[in-house]
Amino acid sequence: MYTNNFEYLDPKTPGEAFEMASRLGSKARIIAGGTDLIVLMKDKIISPEYLIDINDIEEFKGINYEPGKGMVIGATTKIAEVEYSEIVIEKYPALAHAAGELGSPQVRYMSTIGGNTCNASPSGETPTPLVALGAKVVLSSAAGDREVPLENFITGVRSIDLKEGEILAKFVLPEPSPKSVSRYAYMGARDAMEIDCVNMAVNFELEDDKQTVKNVKFVMGSVFVRPLVSKAVPALLIGQKFSDELVEKAAEAAQGEARPITDVRASEEYRHEIVGVLARRLLKEAFAAAREV
Repeated sequence: MYTNNFEYLDPKTPGEAFEMASRLGSKARIIAGGTDLIVLMKDKIISPEYLIDINDIEEFKGINYEPGKGMVIGATTKIAEVEYSEIVIEKYPALAHAAGELGSPQVRYMSTIGGNTCNASPSGETPTPLVALGAKVVLSSAAGDREVPLENFITGVRSIDLKEGEILAKFVLPEPSPKSVSRYAYMGARDAMEIDCVNMAVNFELEDDKQTVKNVKFVMGSVFVRPLVSKAVPALLIGQKFSDELVEKAAEAAQGEARPITDVRASEEYRHEIVGVLARRLLKEAFAAAREV
């Protein structure tokens, strides 16, 4: 399987990249890791005339954390860097966990966090926890920057809110509440190197009594055309004392919101059941962790 013929471009500065993206428009695609893009090209799903490689642009790389303000992650930061970053593990553990479940080690050392988002696959690993953590994306162009909540940036299957000439430059994560915890869970056909049939993430916080739920953001992946932010689960949990009975109601509510499909990885019915299983597990794990904060 071969790709179409294309011209490879290697800008060294953001300005060069923005000029190329603006001038070439829909004829060009941005490449960083290429682990998803090249597969799409080989499968003839897309056939760009130009590839703009932004890997050499320092401004798009790295993980920077500032206490009290949060974290900025450059779009070309490798998934493995996110997986092993001590500060990500400490402050945003759901994201580190999800990064560690993406593909093989070889893929994680090539793929980028920006690429995993821009691919806009419903089963993508990192968008789910990023949305749960309140991440925003910064979209840059020659005209300036535009900041968008990640949950609004992914609009559908392989569909994103990226205007012509724009490049996803970085992710901005807010400082987590001192008493909040984040957790990630997934299910695939096997334990390693399998695309998720369902994944989910939660950002969870208790009141000072360590029993009453103060805040919840609950997000499901691979059950809708984009990361699905639950409305029903927070509505049930917030302000209530955590209990097994409440967890059962929340799991049923999550199942009611999910809109899974049948494909080669799992049936609609199986995904529906797994939503309930993972929701119970994830909420109980988050509650136990939050009681220790």
